[in-house]
Amino acid sequence: MFSTTTAAQRGSRAPRPGGRRFSSVLRRLADGVEDRIRLSDLSRAFGDRVFGAVLLVFALPNLLPLPPGISTVLGIPLILISAQLALGRPELWLPRAVGERSLGKGDLQRIVDYGSGPLRRTERLLAPRWSVLLSDRWIGVACLVLAVVLILPIPLGNIPPAFAICAFALGLLQRDGVAVLLGWIATAGSLVIVAFVSGAAIYAAKAAIDAAVSLLGG
Repeated sequence: MFSTTTAAQRGSRAPRPGGRRFSSVLRRLADGVEDRIRLSDLSRAFGDRVFGAVLLVFALPNLLPLPPGISTVLGIPLILISAQLALGRPELWLPRAVGERSLGKGDLQRIVDYGSGPLRRTERLLAPRWSVLLSDRWIGVACLVLAVVLILPIPLGNIPPAFAICAFALGLLQRDGVAVLLGWIATAGSLVIVAFVSGAAIYAAKAAIDAAVSLLGG
């Protein structure tokens, strides 16, 4: 197993003065990788911001339409990470099978090249504020629910919960309560979408069953 931060490191999760932004750390990692980088090494690079960083790493790809099954692959680590945040763990634990997974330098470079511009522009809007909303445990509970929703087989249903998790992750990274508030709003929207789609599916299934019974009975 891997523990990526210590309790002492996470005693205060506020960004250190002059600390690098998430996009800058990602760029430095991409430039410094010789061949491949393990997830455990990627996690350790973010130190006391590891929970927000790893949530963002796994949630960001879900903002794009993905082939069937990919949301499940990305959603399972999100469940593991958000559950630990909800339980108030002082450090992130990764099973060896997850921690040993690696990403090639070329793949990491493409991810950074694609996402660094929008991420930098978003980071300029973030600042430490509204700390009353920065409850790690409640954010963890919300992200856990969203991760479960994300892996449900709903067409394009990965995008709203992924957006909400990204907002929570950025709030954790920059200690920005406004981003967290946006995450809560997006969470409510995601749950409304799931309820609507589920209700429509149940109604359609009931109508199909009623039609079949009527046809057979006739």
